[in-house]
Amino acid sequence: MIIDIRKANYSGPLSVLPFMVLTFWVYDNVNGFDLDDISLVFALSAFLLILCLTILHELIHGIIWNSFSAYCTCSEPLKKWQYLLGIVMPTLILGVGATAASVVTNQLLLFFLSEFMIISGGGDFLITLKTLLYHTDKKETLYCDHPYECGFVVFEK
Repeated sequence: MIIDIRKANYSGPLSVLPFMVLTFWVYDNVNGFDLDDISLVFALSAFLLILCLTILHELIHGIIWNSFSAYCTCSEPLKKWQYLLGIVMPTLILGVGATAASVVTNQLLLFFLSEFMIISGGGDFLITLKTLLYHTDKKETLYCDHPYECGFVVFEK
């Protein structure tokens, strides 16, 4: 089960757009937007933090899969729920979790970072959808990242 990486580059962000709109709506209704806080320091901080969070996103995949390795593909076959958990965890923690924290603390920078982490999880979301839509009549299935394509391999027994 593979996803064309060129298509994923635009369909991934589009697929998570409803989640971004929802989080934007929640933040706006709870806190409103005070754009007076945006400055050069704000933009520079956002840029540097995005670099760090992108690495952390991959580390979260790695922590789940490869014994604290930053490499985010899984070479071991996993049960479906384990595979799905590893795929969604970075976006849940850094996207949804950070959004909740930004709403509670009224931190605009944190909110912008959480939105970026949601959109950067678009490819993961596509893999999640493909995994959830895959059905088989076999009793045992194991999932593993595809060794060289964007997607996964299912072993059935």
